[in-house]
Amino acid sequence: MKPAEAVREAATILGSQAELARQLHITTPTVSQWCSGARPIPAVRALQIEALTGGKVRRDELCPSFPWKNLAA
Repeated sequence: MKPAEAVREAATILGSQAELARQLHITTPTVSQWCSGARPIPAVRALQIEALTGGKVRRDELCPSFPWKNLAA
């Protein structure tokens, strides 16, 4: 799954792009840019989205360029 697809899935799980933005305390246009692929999803937001979706959308799907495997558990 591409990052844009993953964030769209997260928005669907939470109800809408606006609701995802609200829960992240960011603007809806930012989420829209993530969903279109125009803007990358920061690693810190990937962690938050993973938590908000209960792990249904994973951090590595949202931000695949981040070296997740190098983080200590």
